[in-house]
Amino acid sequence: MNSIISWVGGKKALRQLIYIRLPKEFGRYIEVFGGGGWVLFGRPPDTVMEVYNDFNSNLANLFFCVKERTLAFLKELGFLPMNSRDEFVVIRKFIDKGEFNRDYLKEELELAQHNLSPIEFEVIKEILLENAEVTNVKRAASFFKLIRYSYGSGCTSYGCQPFDVRKCFFLIWEANRRLANTVIENKDFEALIRQYDRDNAFFYCDPPYFETEDHYQVEFKKEDHVRLRDTLTQCKGNWLVSYNDCEYIRKLYEGYHIEAVTRINNLAQRYDSGCEYAEIFISNYDTAERMRDIPMQMGLFDIDTDWMNKPVDMTSQTCTGGAND
Repeated sequence: MNSIISWVGGKKALRQLIYIRLPKEFGRYIEVFGGGGWVLFGRPPDTVMEVYNDFNSNLANLFFCVKERTLAFLKELGFLPMNSRDEFVVIRKFIDKGEFNRDYLKEELELAQHNLSPIEFEVIKEILLENAEVTNVKRAASFFKLIRYSYGSGCTSYGCQPFDVRKCFFLIWEANRRLANTVIENKDFEALIRQYDRDNAFFYCDPPYFETEDHYQVEFKKEDHVRLRDTLTQCKGNWLVSYNDCEYIRKLYEGYHIEAVTRINNLAQRYDSGCEYAEIFISNYDTAERMRDIPMQMGLFDIDTDWMNKPVDMTSQTCTGGAND
């Protein structure tokens, strides 16, 4: 299945290439930089232990609420789904500062008190104060709306496009079932890797790409790239890292398996159709082991033609190494 959100650096375009490079056997699967969870959601649920982690607390909280507080999340998501620029500004302020616009709440209370009877006002007041309360579910629903309403899912500017979040309810239920046996974590990558590292562990790492860190909401410094390399070097389990193809990263992981791949550059398609983006896979194991087990269909030019050069027995009128062998 697909993820419930778009996210910067999402691996929808690369996940099939990732799947065929996974180790043949592992006992636990850990996504260290989970992001939108595109690789995780695309995998069928299996019997191995799964862990989704992201240091962005809004992402981790969103997937936790989808998994554990689904009904409350959907109820909050469906409350006044206006999809307007004003609502976008209110939601963004809530996500950035952890509180709703107090002036907006004050104005609503004053209008309700002026136009309603005392009994009706108390009822409305309770509802308004309850909906202004900061909760994990409210934060998750607001973050989900912010992603869906923003331009390019960037969470910074209003997308100016109508979108009814209630259309996502079925996908959210699917995500709830898919995450049923997945552990949701919100840890620094080094602490997470050390906690879950075992001989049978497999870590998929999709860190912020080198010198593109400004596109991500969580700060990732140059020394963090080095710290990730050093942490992975000490791993007992297997790991696969996806990065942008650049000289610095290639040198940083010198001595490990490095494979160049390309994908369509979605950001450039409007101006340069067919433009591709160069990336690399880095691993501490042989990523071709799974591909070697995939049956290959024989093509026309794969036929053994050695029989053409073998002598013909003229007595029996049969080829001594014929094409039927």
